[in-house]
Amino acid sequence: MSLPRTRLEGPGGEVVIADDEPFVLIGERINPTGRRRLTEELIAGDMTTVRDDARRQVEAGARVLDLNAGIPGFDEPAMLAAVVRAVREVVDVPLCIDSSTPEALEAAVPLAEGKVLINSVTAEERSLERLLPLVARFGAAVIGMANDEQGISMDPERRLAAARRIVEAAADHGIDRADVIIDPLTMPVGAASDAATSLLATVRLVREELGVNVSCGASNVSFGMPARPEIDAAFLAIAIAAGMNAAIANPLHREVRKAVLATDVLLGRDPAGARWIADHRAEAAARGG
Repeated sequence: MSLPRTRLEGPGGEVVIADDEPFVLIGERINPTGRRRLTEELIAGDMTTVRDDARRQVEAGARVLDLNAGIPGFDEPAMLAAVVRAVREVVDVPLCIDSSTPEALEAAVPLAEGKVLINSVTAEERSLERLLPLVARFGAAVIGMANDEQGISMDPERRLAAARRIVEAAADHGIDRADVIIDPLTMPVGAASDAATSLLATVRLVREELGVNVSCGASNVSFGMPARPEIDAAFLAIAIAAGMNAAIANPLHREVRKAVLATDVLLGRDPAGARWIADHRAEAAARGG
């Protein structure tokens, strides 16, 4: 099945998520979860790390940046708006605004300068009712998480049912199928041995039954495990081959970046290996070799 083309836009141009396009790596680093220094800086209004992470991730190959400013007890709308402004000072790629708080989205999305990706809505009725009208109003694309009021299931068919509910609800709000991306839910493989296989089965079902693009939070798969970048890299190569065409991950991990570039070469999405060769030469130049 030929899937629709999801188009995102920043001041620097368009990024297209589609089977015949290079894999879209969405940089995950601008997120205070588990990052004490970044959390402290955000609370203090210091955007030094935000700007640095934005710049470094784009240089490392992130084509979209995920922005999260959710710190319990603090003013998320003001903080997320400040993060968007800071990022826009240093990079011009499309943005993925990572919040399920309507007030935060209303404050941040208009500052993003382009067509954004909103991360994320779930199949829970309250989430659909609160967030899809905003997605439609902003003309944004949206990531739909394949879980509902019953929580996260390891059964691919139940995940598919949740994904279908999101796609149908989006259509009811006038949101084009091309602007709905399903996240089939990445669970830690250290906690559930079928975490990756359940996700891969869901990817195939979503593509075949719903005909929409698929993304995920790739780093979740290695949570709690040693040598996490190696697991993330292997997972991404397998997931891309199974039909995933975007993921939120860490481009600053060389293993992850190289896995994505290599998979694009092998799947014919990097003609003559041009981007692979350019990356190799850039690394060699950086080493002085």
